[in-house]
Amino acid sequence: MKKVYLVGFMGCGKTAIGKRVSNFKKMPFYDMDIEISKQTGMTIPQIFETYGEAEFRKMETDFLREFPDDFCIVATGGGVAINEENRRLMRESGLVFFLDATFHDIWRRIATDKNRPIVQRSTRQEMEQLYYDRRPHYLEAAHIRVETRGRSLGEITKYISYQIDRLKGDF
Repeated sequence: MKKVYLVGFMGCGKTAIGKRVSNFKKMPFYDMDIEISKQTGMTIPQIFETYGEAEFRKMETDFLREFPDDFCIVATGGGVAINEENRRLMRESGLVFFLDATFHDIWRRIATDKNRPIVQRSTRQEMEQLYYDRRPHYLEAAHIRVETRGRSLGEITKYISYQIDRLKGDF
């Protein structure tokens, strides 16, 4: 079995769902942002401030190229799928789930989060535009789209786990 990637806009639940699927399936879980922070010794806001977004995006691609663990769940950063190479790397090395949450639900979760540099420097309208700009990339990256609206974390976890079992020989 290869990696299982969770993609989607910031605040869609990638980390929360990834941890639950990890526990349910007894697979290691990694949060890409946390792993990059460990590698650099910096928080994501510090990386953005020191090196800029372009360098951070390069770090995401490097992570996808070099991360050694195959049997795991990876919660990606919200912008990882905007890069064509990242989409290709994920699709070739694992099974990609797009956690498709509404902007309304996402905004409730991220509006006051100080650890999201893009949110802190943007208006609600700019964030909504970014959400709609990125959405086609998430759809292109994904093998499976997971509608999160009206579903509990438990329901989403069971659905993703079922899909992993169903497709494990195919990826």
